Amino acid sequence: MTRFVLRDSRRLTGPNVIWEKPGPVMDIALDDSDREIAEQTWERYARTLMNALGWEKEETATRHFPGGLSLAFSAPMDVLYAACEVNEIAWAMAEAEIEGTEGPDFDSSVAKWKSEIRKERNPPLLRIQRAAEKRGKLFLTCDDAVSVGAGRWSHTWSVKRLPETGDIDWDKVSSIPTAMVTGTNGKTTTVRLLKAMVDAQGKIPGLSSTDWLRVGDRILDRGDWSGPGGARSILRNDNTDIALLETARGGMLRRGLGLGAGEADVVLITNIAPDHLGEWGIQDLDMLADTKFVIRHAGKSVVLNADDEKSVERADWITQPLTWFSLNPENPVIQAHRACGGTAAIFQKGKLCWIEGNEAQELLSVQEIPITLNGAAQHNIANALGAVAVAKKLGLSDDSIIAGLKNFQSSAKDNPGRLNRFDVDGVQVLVDFAHNPHGLTALLEMTAAMPANRRLVTIGHAGDRDDEAICEVALTAARAGVDHIIIKEQEKDLRGRALGEIPAIMEKALLSNGYPAQQISHAGSELEATDLALEWAQPQDLLLLLTLSQRAEVLARLG
Repeated sequence: MTRFVLRDSRRLTGPNVIWEKPGPVMDIALDDSDREIAEQTWERYARTLMNALGWEKEETATRHFPGGLSLAFSAPMDVLYAACEVNEIAWAMAEAEIEGTEGPDFDSSVAKWKSEIRKERNPPLLRIQRAAEKRGKLFLTCDDAVSVGAGRWSHTWSVKRLPETGDIDWDKVSSIPTAMVTGTNGKTTTVRLLKAMVDAQGKIPGLSSTDWLRVGDRILDRGDWSGPGGARSILRNDNTDIALLETARGGMLRRGLGLGAGEADVVLITNIAPDHLGEWGIQDLDMLADTKFVIRHAGKSVVLNADDEKSVERADWITQPLTWFSLNPENPVIQAHRACGGTAAIFQKGKLCWIEGNEAQELLSVQEIPITLNGAAQHNIANALGAVAVAKKLGLSDDSIIAGLKNFQSSAKDNPGRLNRFDVDGVQVLVDFAHNPHGLTALLEMTAAMPANRRLVTIGHAGDRDDEAICEVALTAARAGVDHIIIKEQEKDLRGRALGEIPAIMEKALLSNGYPAQQISHAGSELEATDLALEWAQPQDLLLLLTLSQRAEVLARLG
């Protein structure tokens, strides 16, 4: 049996869960009892190789997680591919020593990678990086391009045809207002809500998100653009007035943040709840929270959820100006923050309010905000509060903030796949993206407050979650007391699971916990689940359709 397994080797190009430096990182699976010798031996070989390559001033770092070890060192931005290979050779040498086998030859390895580093080096890139840093200008780089500035004040060049720093008109290089949004749930809705506020301001918003790249009303590309690549695309677009960057956990773990320290005006963490555990060495909720909090490095200011336990626990990590938001005006965190003259967005007596110390400004009633469904959708009240706090930090006017809140609809046009509401022959139908217990709980609490004779929910899950997470989605639906559950297959999301495996896990969990078999149905796809739900429904019933991979087809069927 193999004692060590290489899980991944990649470049970190921005602030990340290990540190703020660019460089290579590797994830190794191992028995926890082997971690100390693996860490010490690898660091010794990495350090020796780095010295031989002229990287004496670079640093090493490690990250521990159950069943694994991440190994990293800093390296010049222009040679990160070669640095990854050096890291892999260092580990190969360490593993050979530990196992007592023959490893790579040191002298020939050094000679090879000196040659590779010479080929990859790009001195003009480093000169532009240093010049931008000296002048306090935004610098972005990727495989194909280098840029300075943002929006209409950005300049982008091919990485192979870079100018000298003296040829750049630095007086015409500047930044634009920028917000970054992360969290377990609510990221996309919050970014879209901010877009409505920016639209009302008469500015052109640029959005990177899990659904698309969008500047103004033009969709540049569809797909998941919530990583640093999406951020760079929006910031380099010369039509973008204000950048709104959804920032997912995966991008932070794979590459780090797209922006460096203090390069965003404001960053927001919506909430932290179990999801994607077990991926990229993130084994529990605290490790996930630590990952989400990487985003703090990028912000000149930070917005946090005072109702979120993990965020409150990490508040002392924040050294920048901090704004809280809360559904509870009596929250002790809010009260203490106000006593110190701090800023907050709160929900009080049915209204959204902006707080600065002892001054409370009422913005508008919850009944004026369509996405809250007259206050039933508490999670969207929280999203609205977070958006208000971010908008204030971006310098948007109160009139624009209020207009955005009033105009933004729970529709397939404004917020596709997020709480889209339909009336089908007297049946209330809600379509939402919720894909974890935290998000589903919020939706089920909302639907419980809505009048209906009977309630149905469709459930499924992606195959990269563990069995416990899959079961918990099913049990969350059952505990809410819904009258019928349709378990749907998501064939595009099997991710290594066999067809039928996830529905079988869900059904077993439901039956084992006493949910009646006659109240369970199965569907081969999300579209089929929609049809079955409509066949089951009668006037005055409520259907909650959790839809991920076939969103467009389901919305078309209902619309």
